[in-house]
Amino acid sequence: MEAQDMDNEKLHAIFYTLSDEMEGQDGQWQFIIDSTMFLCMTDKLHNRMRIISPIVEMDKVTSEQVSRCMEANFHSALDGRYAVSDNIMWAAFIHPLKELTKEQVFSAISQVYSCARTFGTMYSSGSLSFPTKEERKYKSN
Repeated sequence: MEAQDMDNEKLHAIFYTLSDEMEGQDGQWQFIIDSTMFLCMTDKLHNRMRIISPIVEMDKVTSEQVSRCMEANFHSALDGRYAVSDNIMWAAFIHPLKELTKEQVFSAISQVYSCARTFGTMYSSGSLSFPTKEERKYKSN
């Protein structure tokens, strides 16, 4: 896959095509896909981009859920991540902006969507995961 020199104009076009609703401006968008809210922020100067989706306020999150998120970040969230900021649990994808391909943006949205939707159950960004020690032990029996 070859980098496509991603920029805000290309991101805007991708989000516009995929979303049910969208608002925002160059480098800051909010959009909805299948009732899930996403935010995207870019920083051209530092070549960074993040796509995030709010999941739940932290005062409603148990310590077991936080632990499951941390484990998922290692095993099943892949390029998506669970993260905390401003007292909110987020599903997040963070990447250099220019190096992104269109396919990676699609994957990022899919992974953030899946992380947000599977919080509290599978804690997964999709179908691929790296098995935990316990899962490997179970499969070998």
